[in-house]
Amino acid sequence: MQSVIRLKGISGEVKGKQWESANVLRAGRLGTLEIVLDDSSVSRRHAELRQAENGWWVRDLESTNGTYVNGVRLGPGERQLHPRDIVQFGKVAMMVELPDAPPPEPRAQSLVNGDQIIVEAEASSSWQEGFERLLLDRNHSPRPGNELMALLRAGHHLVSIESEEELLASILNDAVHVLDAQRGAIVLAEGPHNELKLKALATGRGENSSRFNFSKALAKRCFTQGQSILCSSVEDDEELSGAVSIADGAMASVLCVLLRTPRKHLGVIHLDRSYWQKAFTEDDLHLADALAAHVSAGIECAQLLRRQRELFLQTISALASAIETRDPYTGGHTARVTAYSLLVGEELGLSAKELDQLRTGGPLHDIGKIGIDDAILRKPDKLTGEEFDIMKSHTTLGDDILKAIPELREIRPIVRSHHERWDGKGYPDGLAGEAIPLLARVVAVVDSFDAMTTRRPYNTNHVKTPDEAFVEVQRCAGSQFDPRCAHAFVAVREKVVEAMRMSKATGTFYVNVEE
Repeated sequence: MQSVIRLKGISGEVKGKQWESANVLRAGRLGTLEIVLDDSSVSRRHAELRQAENGWWVRDLESTNGTYVNGVRLGPGERQLHPRDIVQFGKVAMMVELPDAPPPEPRAQSLVNGDQIIVEAEASSSWQEGFERLLLDRNHSPRPGNELMALLRAGHHLVSIESEEELLASILNDAVHVLDAQRGAIVLAEGPHNELKLKALATGRGENSSRFNFSKALAKRCFTQGQSILCSSVEDDEELSGAVSIADGAMASVLCVLLRTPRKHLGVIHLDRSYWQKAFTEDDLHLADALAAHVSAGIECAQLLRRQRELFLQTISALASAIETRDPYTGGHTARVTAYSLLVGEELGLSAKELDQLRTGGPLHDIGKIGIDDAILRKPDKLTGEEFDIMKSHTTLGDDILKAIPELREIRPIVRSHHERWDGKGYPDGLAGEAIPLLARVVAVVDSFDAMTTRRPYNTNHVKTPDEAFVEVQRCAGSQFDPRCAHAFVAVREKVVEAMRMSKATGTFYVNVEE
């Protein structure tokens, strides 16, 4: 029985084009062929599709870059074609359509915001049911070893990774790997209206990392209806097949699984496969759903820790501001010292943990001034020797204050030692060289620079320009300052000056910076 074949271009310049025949289609660069492809990856005579008694067959014509069916390169001989197969000539991909073939079985349909999206399967299980699938699949059979290993790795991430970003990236990479996805994304709900925000992206083997796409429509449906969903054939749905994210991402099959705990819905893991991969199955859906249930509690904990950390930093900033209100000349000082310190820390290649300690210690480095009498703190004239000794005690006072807070023990060296000198002539302990804690050495440089370039009671007529202050930092490298920290500070000069301009724009204090 004679039947018609239709090839539909799905990549590059041929996207949207169609070729149809009832007997033969030959592809290549030659202008006499039925399918002329002006692409450097295609040979002059590349491949041939021919109808036989039992259907359509394709064979490679000894092309340079090969002919592929569903991602598998053809060898000698022929291969039979079926509806929705992906035939690839070099880098040019086309989808097979056989209009005379029996229609596929009807699929269940559901609505998303009034638009019809075909959904092959849904999983609306509770967190507890999803968690119980860790060992057994939907048929209550033990999971294969590779699936169990993926779930065990996911559990390991929850207890071994402190950073929320690293946690999400690790979870997603495992999901992409075990489910053989070409791409994955994690979106989490944020704000009073639970808007889904992209938080992590990952790609599978051989996927172009520059194409980061996910279906917002499917992710939103999964989250709002609280159901993990499978769309194993997006081309069959007019709404999805025309979506930019689907088309640009070459998505043929999509999984969206709900991240949830017994308390709330957190977001969605979005996974997709391309045209030349096997479509996701319902078993894949239930494996992904079990994975989502397994990792959700860890994600929720990471979010709570992040929010607690943000609140803690806000409290520290408020405390630093309260200290500064006692000395109007130094308004914004702690914010600038923190900003400059982080720039130097990044230049030095400090670890994420050390940068976090600078982020906390910067605002609190002068907390001991809360115990200094206003008559000394605000004195417009030069301090006497006795008064200067009292002023110097803010370092030890600050250290004593933080002793009562065990969680802040790691930033105590910054508070106590940021007035130590590289040559040993600083205070309060007369430490020298590398005996001074590294983060205190960083703060020492930027604290002095800010003192030189801002108006203080003791230098209202001698405020230095940034150029003059940078020269002074370089001059004092190896005596007052750790040379490595001083050189790193000079290296980020342009960023520091830009931060000074932004500070001056607030109008809340005086900074001597050129326009």
